[in-house]
Amino acid sequence: MTSPKKWYTGVTHYQWLVLLVASLGWVFDAFEGQLFNLTRGAMLSDLLGVSPGDPMAMQWGDRFLGIFLVGGTLGGLLFGSLGDRLGRKPVMVVTILFYSIFSGLTYFATELWHVGALRFLVAMGVGGEWAVAAALVAEIFPRHARTHAGGIFHTTGILGTWLAAFTAMGVENEWRIAYLVGILPALLTLWIRSSIKEPERWHAAKTKGDRMGSYRDLLGNSKWRARALLGMALAAVGLGTFWGVCVATQDLTRELLLNLGYTAADADHKAKFAYGIVQVLGAGVGQLSFGPLCARWGRKPTFAVMHLLSFILILVVCWIPGAYWQVLMLLPLFGFASLSIHAGYAIYFPELFPNHLRSTGASFCFNTGRLVAAPMLIFSGYVKSLYSLPIAITMLGCLFLLGLVFLRFLPETKGQELPE
Repeated sequence: MTSPKKWYTGVTHYQWLVLLVASLGWVFDAFEGQLFNLTRGAMLSDLLGVSPGDPMAMQWGDRFLGIFLVGGTLGGLLFGSLGDRLGRKPVMVVTILFYSIFSGLTYFATELWHVGALRFLVAMGVGGEWAVAAALVAEIFPRHARTHAGGIFHTTGILGTWLAAFTAMGVENEWRIAYLVGILPALLTLWIRSSIKEPERWHAAKTKGDRMGSYRDLLGNSKWRARALLGMALAAVGLGTFWGVCVATQDLTRELLLNLGYTAADADHKAKFAYGIVQVLGAGVGQLSFGPLCARWGRKPTFAVMHLLSFILILVVCWIPGAYWQVLMLLPLFGFASLSIHAGYAIYFPELFPNHLRSTGASFCFNTGRLVAAPMLIFSGYVKSLYSLPIAITMLGCLFLLGLVFLRFLPETKGQELPE
């Protein structure tokens, strides 16, 4: 009896190269997205002349986050469509140049409107790069390796988050230097131009004369429209629960520690460690596992299990821990389930659409989902102002169950070739 072949059997050196290059683009994508969150205290206190915790600084920080969400959505829709029209390679180069150059220019920002304009342009590049890179990986890898490659691709974004954290810690209050580091990804475009080719599938669709990257075709065809809107809803659940629930475990941990008698400084430090290191480590393992689980169980069952497990675990996290060590035991499990879902988007969304709409459709799902989920930032704050933190997070955690409803109407793509 022959043993089952490994998922990487038959994967060529070039396919590994594509995965490496696409993953590096996503690493720096995540880096650029997280850098502002980690440096905004020093930046805004400098530009406004106030302390980092000043309400005015916090207000402007939230405004810039809103600007980033809008820029990411518009950039994703624009560059996602161009990725189908012009090819994956040139648009990937442009998106990386967008976010790296405008990040570097933030070094020279002296006014709030400078920051707002530059964050909008950085976000356009960040929003566009993911869809093009995800489509490229899906098209280059053979069917039996596609889920594993997509999972690895998305998981590397965690490295970008850590890189941003270490950069911010290294520069401390010299926030401008951190944005100079952000220009380094521009060098990656030289490698992309010299080493990456357009996928055969893209050339085939172009030769057939299909309308490439047409939103009219995406939303005018009932089959693709249904997949786009349901994919958007699924992404909105994952991104909404990220902002409303996953990030809030830090606040939950801090509150527990304060109730246990820890000092404010000690509670804050331990809460950041529990969320930023322990929970994120669990998330990394979960995202790496999502691809193999998709290959074994199917896409929809894997999504369903993780949504249900996330709901159960957030109930446990909210109501069971009575000591810090219990939090450290539970958060990796919650991170594993709740954040593994995000790796599924890179695997599943490109599989829902044909060659001439793949980047457009995947980008529509992810980036429009992000815009739909954006009000969660306001709504979650409102709910947390009305109820205690455990009750509020439990209520928000019910959104995980909504994902099960949307999955009911989406197709299973396990074992299928990409739509032509």
